[in-house]
Amino acid sequence: MDKYNLEKIVRNLVGDAIVKQVMSLELAVKLIEAVEKKAEEMGMQVVIAVSDASGRPVAVHCMDGAYHGSFDVALNKTYTSTAFQMSTKELSRLCQPGQDLYGLQFSNEGRVMILGGGEPLMVGDTMIGALGVSGGTAVQDTELAAYGRSILKEVITCL
Repeated sequence: MDKYNLEKIVRNLVGDAIVKQVMSLELAVKLIEAVEKKAEEMGMQVVIAVSDASGRPVAVHCMDGAYHGSFDVALNKTYTSTAFQMSTKELSRLCQPGQDLYGLQFSNEGRVMILGGGEPLMVGDTMIGALGVSGGTAVQDTELAAYGRSILKEVITCL
């Protein structure tokens, strides 16, 4: 029995509890390419970043015409999503005046980004990384990042 079939059998028996996926360069690039395709369909030029679970960048693609300021924003969205294990959209609500985390965005040397477009990437209950998108409106960036999160398992299956 080859490694692929054995891994498939184990996944079917115990799910993602034992077999762990890591954020490889190959996975990051395939996920970015899928999000780029969706961005093109939406008529957008964005920067898409993927980090591993520690927030370390694995891959970044800058689409032609994307704002150069979006590079740091996309990376910081991945950092934020890994550091607080939630989407930047969700965190933005918690950081509004009067909310429990108001002011958090001024911590971590300005790396905390509370604009939509950052999503943690989960396999089962395990965070393997994060996706950050920047270049559109907060709603557009959020939509693209959520799309990337939603197709993660499909992308993993195609590797």
